[in-house]
Amino acid sequence: MRDIHSDMTVDVAIGADTLDADNTPAAIDLQGYNAAEIVLAVGAGGITFSGTNKIEFKLTHSDDDSTYTDVATADMLGVTVASDGIIKALTSAHASASAYRFGYKGGKRYLKLLADFSGTHGTGTPIAAVVLKGHGYNQPEANQA
Repeated sequence: MRDIHSDMTVDVAIGADTLDADNTPAAIDLQGYNAAEIVLAVGAGGITFSGTNKIEFKLTHSDDDSTYTDVATADMLGVTVASDGIIKALTSAHASASAYRFGYKGGKRYLKLLADFSGTHGTGTPIAAVVLKGHGYNQPEANQA
């Protein structure tokens, strides 16, 4: 078995919670790492999503943790980015838990992931997201258990 444990660390982008409104995005600092993967977990939808009642996950990046811009398809792996940095949109029924992953290759130091709620969300949706930071300059990475 090969060791992936010693090659990565994890930061929380969206803390595990049942949300019915926008989160406050945490800044994820990628300094010292050459790779990043965003892992998004979404439970069964609290509502039936539609084009009006939806959740859009927007990824932004920055060199200085001050001025953030939307990512584009060229900054990502495994996803075609919609306008406004949207890497995933929940716009139809989401009856069971799902996990998604998105590779970041944009080269900026900081990332922020926003769960952007539109419409009416009377019941929340379970959401969590982490950023796996890999290929760090200091190996092996410290344990996070």
